[in-house]
Amino acid sequence: MEMNSANVEAVVKQVLESMLSQPVSAPAAAPAAGGAIPKTAHVAMLTALEHYDVKEFPMPEVGDGDILVKVEGCGVCGTDAHEFKRDPFGLIPVALGHEGTGEIVKMGKDVKVDSAGKPLKLGDKVVTCMIFKDNPDITMFDLNKQNVGGADVYGLLPDDEIHLNGWFSDYILIRKGSTVFNVSDLDLKSRILIEPCAVLIHAVERAKTTGILRFNSRVVVQGCGPIGLICIAILRTMGIENIVAVDGNQQRLDFAKRMGADNSVNFMNHKGIEALSGAVKEAFGGYEADFAFQCTGSPVAHANIYKFIRNGGGLCELGFFINGGDATINPHFDLCSKEITLVGSWVYTLRDYATTFDFLKRAKAIGLPMDDLITHEFPLEQINEAHVTNLKQEGLKIAIVNK
Repeated sequence: MEMNSANVEAVVKQVLESMLSQPVSAPAAAPAAGGAIPKTAHVAMLTALEHYDVKEFPMPEVGDGDILVKVEGCGVCGTDAHEFKRDPFGLIPVALGHEGTGEIVKMGKDVKVDSAGKPLKLGDKVVTCMIFKDNPDITMFDLNKQNVGGADVYGLLPDDEIHLNGWFSDYILIRKGSTVFNVSDLDLKSRILIEPCAVLIHAVERAKTTGILRFNSRVVVQGCGPIGLICIAILRTMGIENIVAVDGNQQRLDFAKRMGADNSVNFMNHKGIEALSGAVKEAFGGYEADFAFQCTGSPVAHANIYKFIRNGGGLCELGFFINGGDATINPHFDLCSKEITLVGSWVYTLRDYATTFDFLKRAKAIGLPMDDLITHEFPLEQINEAHVTNLKQEGLKIAIVNK
């Protein structure tokens, strides 16, 4: 048959009508196309200080509002390091890992959309945020009624009969009422970085409430681990260019420049706070900082950072996720006479997560080496080695990746 445009149009119409008359999606509770769901899951349980055991548990039932996720990867956080070394939250035995991401392989019939209203289906890539326990004061669009630090998070939950409570595993069960986001448009490394990046998005949003952090601000970032480096990247995507990084590790300071810092100061080269503050001032061309971010858990670092800031400047403290001890400052010289505006920052909100997705895309678009933050990848069975590597600070972001 000779095909003209009319014939082609008719054939295409017939094919489409045939396709639309057939079911095109699997039942909500069916496994994804990647293969059958196994009868058991493997979970890295912290069973004693500085020791994980990879345990095998029966695959739990998936309720009408639940989501079963096949884990692809999870970053190792400083909080995991604290729990690994000291168990400050008293959770042992516990399934850790809260910087995780994976693919939906089974979902209950009531699951339709994520926490931002985006449709969810089998095969989508997801991350979780806080578990807010049906708290009416914390919603997606009204976030400032109270601090969200009391919420739960997967990876820091007490063990229970389900066991699949953390992302250091090959499967995790996301329960009804949890927050979840569809991030299928981001690659694996970006998805692993979402949680720590959200911490810094929140910190920068807190800093902006002071009215001091502006496009042309001179900003000092103290501490160039993953948190400080991400802070620099966020500032850079905002167009802030006059950034000075402070740390005692030259390799991290070099990476800070790759992330957007204009200059750096190695505190190992300066004895005493007067010499160090003078070096920071010199790095700004003879000026003190307009704004500072304190990204370490060191009380000494917190006490020092006031000396870097100009009269009327601002400070965001986000380095103390757990009790790191008391810091000694002089309220007159450090705070009152300078009229420093100080804000604290604690974890993140749902809105910060949504902002983080856009930040990661923007950072890559302008050429910031976000992927290079992940310096080491370990399989689940080598999770003890991963944590030792993290404690030795042999890399930046350590990740558990399931091949």
